[in-house]
Amino acid sequence: RSVFDCGIDWIDTAEVYGRGRSEELVGKAVAGRRDEVRLASKVAPVPEGSGFRAEQVRAACEGSLRRLGTEHLDLYQLHWPDEGGIPVEETWAAMAGLVDDGLVRFIGVSNFDRALIERCQAIRHVDSLQQEFSMLELRDRDLIRWCGEQGTGVLSYSPLAFGLLTGAIGPESRFDADDVRSGRDEGSLFAPGNRERNHAVVEALRPVAERLDITLAQLALAWNVHQPGVTAAIAGSRNPDHVRSNAAAGDVELDDATVTELDEIVSRVAPA
Repeated sequence: RSVFDCGIDWIDTAEVYGRGRSEELVGKAVAGRRDEVRLASKVAPVPEGSGFRAEQVRAACEGSLRRLGTEHLDLYQLHWPDEGGIPVEETWAAMAGLVDDGLVRFIGVSNFDRALIERCQAIRHVDSLQQEFSMLELRDRDLIRWCGEQGTGVLSYSPLAFGLLTGAIGPESRFDADDVRSGRDEGSLFAPGNRERNHAVVEALRPVAERLDITLAQLALAWNVHQPGVTAAIAGSRNPDHVRSNAAAGDVELDDATVTELDEIVSRVAPA
């Protein structure tokens, strides 16, 4: 309800979130108001690593439609690259078939690199790329710009860097061993060396947020959608207050000087 009250008209989910439970909850939330919102979901190889077979893609889409209580999806995405040896051309042709049959309006990919996107483009236009991108995760900046040039929309996920960019996670914060934020993966944002650097980013951003009279999270979201190629940022919310605060970031206007200032902070303390 808070989503509708704030004017948000786009919800992204996936069949693997809660093993379908997320889609069921979204379906209940939008029941009777389907025409007010665009729904996006994603298909993943089940079991993991089994590959995207054409029949599996269609069956997964039909399952998502059923759980969401809708006759069509506005956007359907491959959740990550195939690891089962099935050529992406075969899978993408199956995705295109969903559009042709009216089950899906647009098709996209997530966590793909440029080479894979180009292979898909040879079959049918890739409407969107969903990729991890934030002030602390800049590895795909060039890919995102390129997608913009190709007419492929970009949806940034984890724009708040798993909570780091909210300022709520301090150097002393600790997490369970099975938490993605535990820092066990040396390449993660929470690995010991990276974590110190990332906290330095947050501290450098605080004065800018205070000057603009907005939260750190709102600053991070506003910066994200001001980046070349980015269409929208996907921000998760645990309660109505989070929804309202995140939605307000859409009203934040950053002038060129501020964007440049933020880019300089990010480039100085967070490697691309």
